[in-house]
Amino acid sequence: MNPSSLFSLSDHLERLSKDGDPLEVLDATVDFEYFRDWLVEGLGYGDGSKGGRPPFDPVSMFKVLILQAQHNLSDAKMEFMIRDRLSWLRFLGFELGGATPDENTIRHFRNRMTETGTLKRVMKAFDWQLKKKGYIPMSGQIVDATLVPAPKQRNTEDEKQAIKSGKSAKEIWPDEPNKAAQKDTNARWTLKIGGKIRYRPDGTPLPQIPLPVFGYKSHISIDRCFGFIRGSTVTSASDADGRQLMHVVTKDNTASDVWADSAYRSKKNEKWLSANMLASRIHRRKPAGKPMPQATARANARKSSIRARVEHVFAHQKNRYGLFIRTIGLARAEAKLTLANLAYNFDRLIFHERARVTG
Repeated sequence: MNPSSLFSLSDHLERLSKDGDPLEVLDATVDFEYFRDWLVEGLGYGDGSKGGRPPFDPVSMFKVLILQAQHNLSDAKMEFMIRDRLSWLRFLGFELGGATPDENTIRHFRNRMTETGTLKRVMKAFDWQLKKKGYIPMSGQIVDATLVPAPKQRNTEDEKQAIKSGKSAKEIWPDEPNKAAQKDTNARWTLKIGGKIRYRPDGTPLPQIPLPVFGYKSHISIDRCFGFIRGSTVTSASDADGRQLMHVVTKDNTASDVWADSAYRSKKNEKWLSANMLASRIHRRKPAGKPMPQATARANARKSSIRARVEHVFAHQKNRYGLFIRTIGLARAEAKLTLANLAYNFDRLIFHERARVTG
């Protein structure tokens, strides 16, 4: 590359900065070096004394996964976009014309992050980083879940029964390894009730039609004060919301209140909350065959005004990240959604840090 080209490249990057490169904002807001020790230890990076081709920098590869989550890209598309965008190269720390990770390297790194438990530890490490910055979880927490679709499976009735009985894809299709590799035996069908309410001419609402959805379910809890995701799990789409309450509720919030919709109300959950000195603010159900008492309806309405804040999280992830599970199996779906939760927390931190400066 001749000197004039180098100057042109420098000028181009400088113009990107002046225009407000969002990745520069992300890099300046999130201390990515803070994750290095967790990544090196969790992934077993050596000192290079055994020789062989050195791996890509783990912090750079972690940034690759965050970018991929923000843009909902396949591994192959991510490989192309890294080479194609100068702002991405700069953010990731790769040189123009130098080696960049291919789709197999990206997939292998993400799988290693999942298999070793490093991804969960990094999520926890960022929570510690938030606390150091003064974002202490307070004012209680809000719990909810959302469906995340996956590619629909077409199976025979016998194959469906085998999946429901807990058999693996290799057991169901022992003589068709290629077919088995493409079959997701963890995702499930469920019915989704919701969406825009339609009304009759007289103003009464029409019954909502349940829509079948195939995939997984993302369960989260956010702190009421700052809106960061503090706890999360992933299940099949058919798994009951209430079963995950004790897995997503955190115990380090300065307030004891826990908000959730009526799907989370059960004797078991109420007993668990009480035993852990947590105050239930979970919606109450309408009595069977009776109208909802006015006092209960008013109490539920007050709870809804607070609980609705969690919907912002899911709207942000679905509108910005286009959540969709492309991979096969629960472990990989969990990796996908954990990265989406991290990406959301990064965006939320940028929002709060800007508010601090302007406010």
